[in-house]
Amino acid sequence: MDEAREPLLPDSHGKRQHLRYFTLDEQLVLISLGVKLIEQSGGGEVSAFRAGSFAFNRDTLRALSMSGIPFDSSYNASQFGADSGVMTGLTVVEPIECEGVHEYPMTVFDDGSGSLRHAQLTACSYGELESLLWKALETERSAFVILSHNFELLNEAKNRPDEVVVKRFRKLCSFLDRNRDSFRVRPFHGLQARTAPQQQPSPLRSPIWRTGARILEQAYRRRYG
Repeated sequence: MDEAREPLLPDSHGKRQHLRYFTLDEQLVLISLGVKLIEQSGGGEVSAFRAGSFAFNRDTLRALSMSGIPFDSSYNASQFGADSGVMTGLTVVEPIECEGVHEYPMTVFDDGSGSLRHAQLTACSYGELESLLWKALETERSAFVILSHNFELLNEAKNRPDEVVVKRFRKLCSFLDRNRDSFRVRPFHGLQARTAPQQQPSPLRSPIWRTGARILEQAYRRRYG
């Protein structure tokens, strides 16, 4: 924000790492500008949002509602979700409505290590993701939100593909293609929101042996990726 050629806010000096460090009015300015830039660049109507590093709060949802953005996916129970002010005291794992916005939280799971882990292509093994998807279906979860970045298929040096992650991605796509009768992959645009009651189910669980297998795979990836 402080590096913009034209000041975006009256107080544009110094770094504020997370969106949650800005006031409601400041967040509204920043989000509205982002919407405008995306639409001007041909990105079409903006229908969903995720705060960088998941660092949002209830003011973020208020700003999104005021900006006409109906969906958010900033809630991550393994990071800032618990102290975001959204359903204080509860871990949100199913979609809810808050401040006029439909919150679709990142899917998180208990991997047996004593902490929650979010579903992400580079952070989970393919075996974990497939098993968790089946458990989400069996327990009638209404959504399964996976995090992915555009650079995740590259190695750390960003000079060639990360073959381990590329293999995961291909296997996940193949799995979802084979099981279209069970899982539907879709964007937020045009989504008919399904929100859960205030009582939230427990996070999904993954056995500790899958965690161990992932640790070994990640070690191989860091050594040879």
